[in-house]
Amino acid sequence: FGAGEHEHTKHTTPEKFFIEACDEGADAVLAIDRVSNEMTLTGKKDVPPSAVTRPICGIMGTIRLVAGMYLIVITRKRNVGSLLGHAVWKAVDFDVISYKKTVLHLSEIQSQENKTFLSMINNVLTTDGFYFCTDYDLTHTLQRLANTSPDFQEMSLLERADQRFVWNGNLLRELGCTARGNSCLFIVMKPCRINGKIFEWILISRRSCFRAGVRYYVRGIDSEGHAANFVETEQIVLYEGAKASFVQTRGSMPFYWSQRPNLKYKPKPVISKTTSHLDGFQRHFDSQLLIYGKQSILNLVNQKGSEKPLEQAFAKMVSGMNNGMLNYIAFDFHKECSHMRWDRLQILVDAVAETQDEYGYFMVNSEGKTVAQQKGVFRSNCMDCLDRTNVIQSLLARRSLQSQLQRMGVLNVGQRIEEQAEFEKIYKNAWADNANACAVQYAGTGALKTDFTRTGKRTRWGLLMDGWNSMIRYYKNNFSDWIQTVWFCWFQDSIDLFLGNFAVDESDGPTPLRVQKDWKFLTLPIVMLVAFSMCIVCLLMAGDTWTETLAYVMFWGAASAITATIILFNGQDFVDAPKLVHKEKMD
Repeated sequence: FGAGEHEHTKHTTPEKFFIEACDEGADAVLAIDRVSNEMTLTGKKDVPPSAVTRPICGIMGTIRLVAGMYLIVITRKRNVGSLLGHAVWKAVDFDVISYKKTVLHLSEIQSQENKTFLSMINNVLTTDGFYFCTDYDLTHTLQRLANTSPDFQEMSLLERADQRFVWNGNLLRELGCTARGNSCLFIVMKPCRINGKIFEWILISRRSCFRAGVRYYVRGIDSEGHAANFVETEQIVLYEGAKASFVQTRGSMPFYWSQRPNLKYKPKPVISKTTSHLDGFQRHFDSQLLIYGKQSILNLVNQKGSEKPLEQAFAKMVSGMNNGMLNYIAFDFHKECSHMRWDRLQILVDAVAETQDEYGYFMVNSEGKTVAQQKGVFRSNCMDCLDRTNVIQSLLARRSLQSQLQRMGVLNVGQRIEEQAEFEKIYKNAWADNANACAVQYAGTGALKTDFTRTGKRTRWGLLMDGWNSMIRYYKNNFSDWIQTVWFCWFQDSIDLFLGNFAVDESDGPTPLRVQKDWKFLTLPIVMLVAFSMCIVCLLMAGDTWTETLAYVMFWGAASAITATIILFNGQDFVDAPKLVHKEKMD
């Protein structure tokens, strides 16, 4: 594939789609039959002159909805930089095209459901964070790519990709090896200058599509050991042919726990008492140790209140594994940094300094020789693996970068990154942007604590912004049906549909979208609203005597209080929940 503004041309006829690569000398054309759904490779000569032609930037894949199959194409992309000479693109605009020429074969209900599913697909596509490269594998770290076999190099980009980070893998099943995957989350690439020496600084965060979802609705792990909100973050430095990389991970605490919204600001987390935690826990860390080597777990949750049982359970399970490759460190972020004492984060950085030196980082010198390998990673988590986690990761990454730049000869002996004002600004803003990218996809708002990440100081304005973002998160967590085009339950369903966790049935039967709410969902809030309104009216329009007024106020006040209590007691019944059924629940 070429790397220009448009790499393909899509030709459309009533019977077929023809996808043509724009490479010079390329003759192969992918033909998709719009009736039989069959895909074949043909030549340019087979494209009818009458076909409607438009340029596209790539194919995301295909998906079946109520109306039948749809083709998803990238219509606009933006270059974000070059990685080792390979252009990296961000997919910006998309088009979802029906194989069917009309939807008249659908009933009115089916047509409405099809529109809903289309909105869900577009909801995921318009979420910021789809990146791709036509001739380089973005899903693997520099170290993994350096330690591959000849057989690996002969595979197509899709075949050899790390499937954890291929977000359109489900959409590409019909296309097979003729397509490439799209990695999801965040990439920043910046040319930087220190001491007059120009180097490339890159930050890549790869979000796993296994157990993907949104805050509160997806916590812990699944039966395969995949953790919710798992993100691999790689910091890369390129200078005069030398390259270095430092990798960290984050992910939900890897056992079975939940925290479903129930109208309370902060629902109480619940650890499952019916599931054996050790199997999933073991699977999770077996996989992590195989991929990354040694693990230092940095658990940043509160060690009191509702978060305390989670910390205790995590520590107990690590101890129970009795594995010398696992190192567990609990650090009560909020307690240590209370009263804006953010300088105390250095306590944790100092505590793990020796371990970080042991793990090291990956480095290749200017002659192409590997001079260092990263032997382990820090796996950080808080409750959401967002705000606290990102702050700690940025501090550990800076410490690694300090060593890398000194070794490459960019920093002089005795110089510190913190003293390089121009680079520090780039560094801090990029890590804050990384926090926001992770937070928007998982929590629906920007990250908290980014004032510290951007400036190195905790400010009162930052505290106010955190309060505002916290309120927005609460609103979205509990009332997502009222703002369904924005996030949470709507987006959880959108993700499940996009990733293939829910498959639209070809039959004419009803979909889970038709599930009706229990009568309490509408009746009790109306009763409470009427009772509260009558209470206010009685106060404003006093009766003949104060005792009569008091009696009316007490009656309607009691009615509104009783219904409010019932609503709060049955909180989960009054909070919107994802409607689509996961495969693992259906099996």
